[in-house]
Amino acid sequence: MLPSHLPEPDLYRPGTGEPSLRWGIAGPGWIAGEFTKALKAHTNQQVVAVSSRAQERGAAFAAEHGLSLTFGSVEQMAAHPEVDVVYIATPPSDHVISGLAVIAAGKHVMIEKPFTVSAAQAHQLADAARAAGVLAMEGMWNRYLPQTSVLRKLLDDGVLGEVRTLLADHGQAIPADPQHRLYRPELGGGALMDIGIYPMAFSSFVLGPPRQVTAIGSMTDTGVDAQSTIVLQHAGGAQSTLFSSIVGRTPSTATVAGSEASLTFGEYFYTPTTFTLRGPGHFDPVLSWSDPSGLTQFEALSWEATALATFVGQGRTESPVHTLSEITQIMDTIDQARAQIAAS
Repeated sequence: MLPSHLPEPDLYRPGTGEPSLRWGIAGPGWIAGEFTKALKAHTNQQVVAVSSRAQERGAAFAAEHGLSLTFGSVEQMAAHPEVDVVYIATPPSDHVISGLAVIAAGKHVMIEKPFTVSAAQAHQLADAARAAGVLAMEGMWNRYLPQTSVLRKLLDDGVLGEVRTLLADHGQAIPADPQHRLYRPELGGGALMDIGIYPMAFSSFVLGPPRQVTAIGSMTDTGVDAQSTIVLQHAGGAQSTLFSSIVGRTPSTATVAGSEASLTFGEYFYTPTTFTLRGPGHFDPVLSWSDPSGLTQFEALSWEATALATFVGQGRTESPVHTLSEITQIMDTIDQARAQIAAS
């Protein structure tokens, strides 16, 4: 039986005691711009610096966003006394190098997903952060959205019953340009790393680590995974079926199906969206939910920034809702899936 009402989300709201940290941005690309705008508009955080190997790009980013400091390397930026935390938005192949540099400077770090390009690199970063006593966190923004908090409460309360099936997809039609970073293996390209990581992380959030990984897919001419279907077997017989693609647009929705109810997110399930909760029968009642925060699209990147500041204020060295151990486990699952896809 469905509840009479849906729970309220627990949110990392700005102005609730978190420190106002001074952020540096490593890599002045598109997502870095969206992140910077979200922080300036919807948090108590300060964006003060940018680093870029291309001086003109760094200067243009600083001018656009009103930043006072520009640097030619992440090492220089992390060493500056007016920078408390660095957001790394460079290509995935650079994440471990830049992350280690920030940690070595004794600064906190948020690394845009994917955290690294392998489980071994994720272990390396996690070990370094723990040893240094600084916070390291993946920019998996959907973990901090209101909808995720509501889903967590529904799962914890047993509203869905025994979860048996999870379905999630994310497909975009990326032009087949061999110079595009998603088509370049040396930059950590491919569908799974950039796009499929959302269904993969969603499966981990709901069902935990898999006991078995089965993957089929196809490769691009440049040597990265073009699309794949992955089936994960979890404890108790639950299964996740995950699809990702850079060669075709898909609905990008997700469903969690249990013995008592099923929950389906709307389009682009990893962004602020809606969901419906249905009973097990065809004609059972339906509850609908929409994000009450008013933050839409990439404005919602602000949630993860306020969360990081909150964790820093609490003296944590990792996110309690997306731990370093889970990040490493997800990367290990991706490692296994990529190997099978390349061999298929």
